[in-house]
Amino acid sequence: MTTKKALPRGRPRRFDPDQAIETAQRLFHGHGYDAVSVADVTNALGINPPSFYAAFGNKAGLYARVLDRYNSVNAIPLSDLLRPDRPVAECLASVLTEAARHYAADSVTTGCLVLEGTRSNDPDARAAARACQAAAENMIRDYISARHPDEAERVTDFVATVMVGLSAKARNGHDLDRLLVSANLASVAVTEALP
Repeated sequence: MTTKKALPRGRPRRFDPDQAIETAQRLFHGHGYDAVSVADVTNALGINPPSFYAAFGNKAGLYARVLDRYNSVNAIPLSDLLRPDRPVAECLASVLTEAARHYAADSVTTGCLVLEGTRSNDPDARAAARACQAAAENMIRDYISARHPDEAERVTDFVATVMVGLSAKARNGHDLDRLLVSANLASVAVTEALP
């Protein structure tokens, strides 16, 4: 007696969701969340809208998955840069330098996907991006607070503001050299604030 293995119902997916998220990341990063339509995504992925909605729910659902991927693959490696065995100001300078490098690394995807997403018109996408931004700022604040508790809030605000500015300037065409000049000047200010 033999038994047949039941076949899955429906047509098999013709696309790899992980590859789709990578493709969508480049679209969102290159054009901004608001400028990318579901049609743009489905055309880039070569799928139809029902397949898109079945896989991701909606555009904001896809964006949340893109942010997860960005944080694990492309974001500034804060946990590697904020080291307890180095001076705080030196580590923060490394964060700013790395931000400049990340934001200018690719002529299509300039700036920071997360920071640019915090200005989205879509409330769900904006909330997702702001949650990522808040998590990064909390990591920086906690790192500073361990050795400079009285300075943690204001220095974190300053570093975050500089990172937003670097991202915006990268999106507006500043090249790496110009971004590094700004990052280096900001690093001088951080060093003075954390003697």
